[in-house]
Amino acid sequence: MPATVLVVDGANVVGARPDGWWKDRPGAARRLHEALLVAAVPQERVVLVLEGAAKAGVRAGRDAHVRTVHAPRDGDREIVAQAAAAVEAGARVTVVTADVVLQGRVLAAGAEYVGPSWLLDLL
Repeated sequence: MPATVLVVDGANVVGARPDGWWKDRPGAARRLHEALLVAAVPQERVVLVLEGAAKAGVRAGRDAHVRTVHAPRDGDREIVAQAAAAVEAGARVTVVTADVVLQGRVLAAGAEYVGPSWLLDLL
């Protein structure tokens, strides 16, 4: 049975709730990371992709089943790269994003996608 991986578009998920996240992007990223550590997601592994100021909220690296990746450029490019690498390694990959253009790129890479509300309902 192939591994299952959830790739999270951190900016898109955080931005899905108008809770003042724009006032403290690092804090919003940290809260998302902490929620992912204890969430009952069906995937075995989680990859949280952060970009811009949000990177200051969570160090890059692995914490339990959650690996945080700091996008060197734009987050979309890193999300596609992470998804494609996991697919290439034989994993079943789901990407969390509401970005329609990114959804198309993810499908082309062999992954599936779900919207942020799917994940937020689990957190």
